[in-house]
Amino acid sequence: MAQLLEYKCPACGASLQFDSASQQVVCPYCDSSFTPQSLIDYDAFLEQDNQNGHSDTWEKDPGQWEKDEASGLNVYVCSACGGEVLGDDTLASARCPFCDNTVIMKRQFTGEWKPDLVLPFQVDREAAKKAFRKHLMGKKLLPKAFRSESNIEEIKGIYVPFWLFTTDVTASMRYSGSKSRAWSDGKFDYVETSRYALLRAANARFSRIPVDGSEKMDDALMDSLEPFDFSKAVDFQTAYLSGYFSDRYDVDADVSVARAKTRFGNTMTRLVAQTTGGFSSVALENATVAEHNNTREYALLPVWLLHVKWKDQLYTFAMNGQTGKFVGNLPF
Repeated sequence: MAQLLEYKCPACGASLQFDSASQQVVCPYCDSSFTPQSLIDYDAFLEQDNQNGHSDTWEKDPGQWEKDEASGLNVYVCSACGGEVLGDDTLASARCPFCDNTVIMKRQFTGEWKPDLVLPFQVDREAAKKAFRKHLMGKKLLPKAFRSESNIEEIKGIYVPFWLFTTDVTASMRYSGSKSRAWSDGKFDYVETSRYALLRAANARFSRIPVDGSEKMDDALMDSLEPFDFSKAVDFQTAYLSGYFSDRYDVDADVSVARAKTRFGNTMTRLVAQTTGGFSSVALENATVAEHNNTREYALLPVWLLHVKWKDQLYTFAMNGQTGKFVGNLPF
């Protein structure tokens, strides 16, 4: 049986939600508010309460499914209204589509799946709508019909699983460079070319380079949301997830590190190349890049996803839930 955690207001019993503006967990019905730290022991309290025979969690629907249908699919019944909610094996928190009740799947945050950090939402749903409208402004090639007819099908606040990689990188580069000068004595034209061997060595530290750990998320879209300010990251607490969707990772760190290494190497190559100015031409002949003192962290980062349907096509936009940076492709 799946264990799910639901934060309820001690004052009125309604479902609590994390408020990005106040950075508190609030009750939308009686206006009570709590700090996430004050709820840190709430999991243990609910666990003890369930053992005593009082359960406010969602439970798996005992209904029967065909073998192929049930593969990778979980069906839950909302304890508040009895509605059925479907989710795949990575779903970590959800909202009931019938009563908007929010619960958190505890099993998705145990053992190796427990995040080290969470970066709380700083901007809300209305900010995402405003950012979308601003994104449309000044786009001269955007069809007028899209601007006037486009409807936001869905806005979803989701904590996306990311791997954060920290490493020291050393690089050794060899370039061939040349300098040329030309002149004429009125009878002949001359060109003198001097060739050089350029040797470069560099050291750099990369801190918390993010790589999304979800197969469902477009890598390019997630990369475009950077940067995130990780100085505002906090130790993981489930209270921050209240009111939002979240997934656990389904791309592990050993797979994700390949993308991180590519970024390390490309960045080092670009930075070192900036030291080879003053030559007529420069060509890279050899490069050696090595990583040392590698560490990794598992974090949940805030993202607003907007889906817009137009002419039977679905356009996906994303906004950094911390900084408000908005990205997405438009028709033209």
